[in-house]
Amino acid sequence: MSSFNGLDMSLGNLARLSDAKTRSISPENFTGEKGKGGMATEGTGANCARDLGVGWKVSPSVEIEPGTTCTMGEIQGPGVIQHLWLTCFPAYWRNLIFRIYWDGEDTPSVEVPVGDFFCNGWQERTDVNSLPVAVNPAGGMNSYWQMPFRQSARFTMENTSSTEKAVLYYQIDYALTEVPEDAAYFHAQWRRTNPVPYKDVCTIIDGISGKGHYVGTYLAWQVNNTGWWGEGEIKFYMDGDKEFPTICGTGTEDYFGGAWNWEQPLGTYRNYSTPYLGMHQVIRPDGLYRSQMRFGMYRWHVMDPIRFESDLRVTIQDLGWRSGGRYLPQQSDISSTAFWYQAEPHAPFPPLPGNDEREVI
Repeated sequence: MSSFNGLDMSLGNLARLSDAKTRSISPENFTGEKGKGGMATEGTGANCARDLGVGWKVSPSVEIEPGTTCTMGEIQGPGVIQHLWLTCFPAYWRNLIFRIYWDGEDTPSVEVPVGDFFCNGWQERTDVNSLPVAVNPAGGMNSYWQMPFRQSARFTMENTSSTEKAVLYYQIDYALTEVPEDAAYFHAQWRRTNPVPYKDVCTIIDGISGKGHYVGTYLAWQVNNTGWWGEGEIKFYMDGDKEFPTICGTGTEDYFGGAWNWEQPLGTYRNYSTPYLGMHQVIRPDGLYRSQMRFGMYRWHVMDPIRFESDLRVTIQDLGWRSGGRYLPQQSDISSTAFWYQAEPHAPFPPLPGNDEREVI
C-alpha cells in the first residue's frame, strides 16, 4: 500500500501513486458519487438537449432565485478540496455570497462575495495569473487553495438580490484521503471600509483567535482624492501585540511587490499579475459617470506565511501626499479579503454588510 496521501501536489511528486480517490461535484453530479455523473433528466440545459437526451449537457448550471441559498455540494471526509471552478455574470458578484463550512460547523469558515474571493471585486472582469487563483477569459474563476477537512465540507452560494435570479456554473474537485494531523483549515473573510475615517486605518482582519498562518490579501481600492495614494504601511499585530505590530511594511505598492508608484513609463500605471503578487486591475475615470480611480491588488503569502500562535489583526494605512511634502490621511473606499489557515474552532465573523453596503457604485 502506498504511503503517499495524494496531497501537496507539484511537478516533483506528480508521478507518485496513492490511494486517494478523485471525485468531483457539479450540477451534473451534485453528490460526487462514483459513476453518477451526467445522469440528469432535468436542468438548465434540458431544452437544448431535447433531441439528444440523457448525458448531453442536461444540467450544466443552477439557477439561484432571489433571496435563496443554493447548497453547491456536501462531502463526507476525510479529504481535501484541490480545485474550484465557477462562472457567473459580473452583475451578481457582490450579491452572491460564497460560504464554506468545515466538519459540521454552524458558522462559516469562508464568507466572501464571490467576485472578491477570486480577486474581481469591481464587477468588471479582469484576468488573474497567480498560483492559488486564476481568472481567465471571460470570467472563468479558478481556485487552487488546498482545503483539507476531516469530517465534512459544505459549500453554499446565497443570492442576496431581491429581484435578480442568478445562473451559476461550477465544479468542485477533491480527493478523499487521509489528512495529516497538523493540517489546518482554510478561512477567508471580507470587509469594507467606506470611507476610511480621517486619520484612521483600514482593518483588513481582526479577531482571529487560535493558531495558524495568514496566507493572502486581496484589496479592491477606490481612491477618493487626486495624487499618489499608496504610501500606507500594512501592519501585522500578532500574539498579544497592542499599540505596535511585529511586522510593518514600507508602503502599499511595496507590499504588493511593486515599487515607485507602479509608474512605468513615468506617468502611467503598469499593472501586472504574477504567481504570488499583482496589481492586476486599473479602472480609470471615463470623463462622465465613472469619476474615481479603482485598483485591484493581491499578495499571496505562499512562500512566506505569517505565522501566529494565538491571535492576529491586520491593518493598512490609507495615505497619500499633501502640500509641503507632508503625508495626507485619505478617505478611500477599500474592500478587503483576508485568507488564512488555522486550527478550529475559529472566532465567529462579524455580520456581513448588507446589499447597499457592499454595492459597487
